[in-house]
Amino acid sequence: QVQLVESGGGLVQPGGSLTLSCAASEKIYYIKTMAWYRQAPGQERKLVATMSDGGNTNYADSVKGRFTISGDSAKNTVALQMNSLKLEDTAVYYCNIYSWSHKGWQVYDRTYWGQGTQVTVSS
Repeated sequence: QVQLVESGGGLVQPGGSLTLSCAASEKIYYIKTMAWYRQAPGQERKLVATMSDGGNTNYADSVKGRFTISGDSAKNTVALQMNSLKLEDTAVYYCNIYSWSHKGWQVYDRTYWGQGTQVTVSS
C-alpha cells in the first residue's frame, strides 16, 4: 500500500522558516493534484496550498506570500516552503496526493494522505 512520508517539521521562532517534504513510498500514476493541509488543536483540517498537474498553485489567504508549494509528479514528491512563520501557523501539516484516471466511463480515483508532521511556532 502506498504511503506518503513527511519530514521537516519542528520548532521554529516567529519569523523563521521551515521546509516540509513529502515522498510517496511507491509510484503513483495519474496525479491530478498535490496539496498540503494543516490541522490546529481543536480545529478542522484546512487546505493550505495546492498544485495541479498543470502546475497551477493556490493558497489559503492566511499563507499567501509566505508559503510556496512545489512538486514533482514524476518523482511523487511535494514540498512546502514556509517563510515568515507566525504563531498561528502552529499545526500538524499533512501532505495529500489525488490521482484520477478513467477508462471509458469507468473512473479510477484515489486520495493519499501523509501521517502528519508537527510544526510549532513559538518564542
